[in-house]
Amino acid sequence: MEMLSECLTALDQYGLRSFGIGERGLPGATNTRGGAPINLCNMTVLIGSGMLRNILFGLISLSTGFFLALSLALLKSRSEWYLTGPARVMIYTFRGTPLLIQFFIGYLIFASFGLGVFRTAAYGASVVLFFNTACYAAEILYGAYRAVPNSDLEAARAYALSPFDRFRDVTFPTMMRLAWPAYTNEAIFLFHATTIVFLGAGFPVRRQSGDALYYAQYFAERTFNPFIAYPIVALYFVLATAILILMMRTVQVYLNRHLRNAR
Repeated sequence: MEMLSECLTALDQYGLRSFGIGERGLPGATNTRGGAPINLCNMTVLIGSGMLRNILFGLISLSTGFFLALSLALLKSRSEWYLTGPARVMIYTFRGTPLLIQFFIGYLIFASFGLGVFRTAAYGASVVLFFNTACYAAEILYGAYRAVPNSDLEAARAYALSPFDRFRDVTFPTMMRLAWPAYTNEAIFLFHATTIVFLGAGFPVRRQSGDALYYAQYFAERTFNPFIAYPIVALYFVLATAILILMMRTVQVYLNRHLRNAR
């Protein structure tokens, strides 16, 4: 009962700490007001709070980056050089440079607008993840677009479907069915890449409101024991990745519902 009470107290104090809500003093902090002692409950709750920020970064980037990825894939498949050229250059640029360097460049670009050092970190990270996943996914969608069987397109032309109707009813469903397994891997990679937003890129943190790995590093430095905090992060990511795979698998089954072996 005592441990349950400690965990409930930690949840009340640090459940939304990653968004700047709750107790300001982190566990084990001696130079801030309200710092609680470090225990397993505080570590688990605070790292879990940081996971909410990782999930937010991933969801925003995936949900918005898909539309840019689809646009880039369609532009790359065109025959006009003034359409396919910029798309190819953009895809190659973001696929050919390390994500960490992209974070630094995005941070510097947003800092030049005078948004403030803490807002710059969040905006820069979101925009970089958006373009990064869009360019990687664009190459996946482009390959799936080229793999659409010609027989399906010829059948659509035989039914005198308009170009828009052919894309909506034939091309797009087929390319999504072909691209979805690889796109699932990209979603997992993007979700894991959110861990370097604050820790790896060194972005500043406002009121100690970071992500899961930021808090894990904090506890590792305070306890001189990395074998507790980092495994907690790993367990959170294993659980979140399993949920993500289940969601993507559900969509894949829906896309293949017309096949005999869809089940």
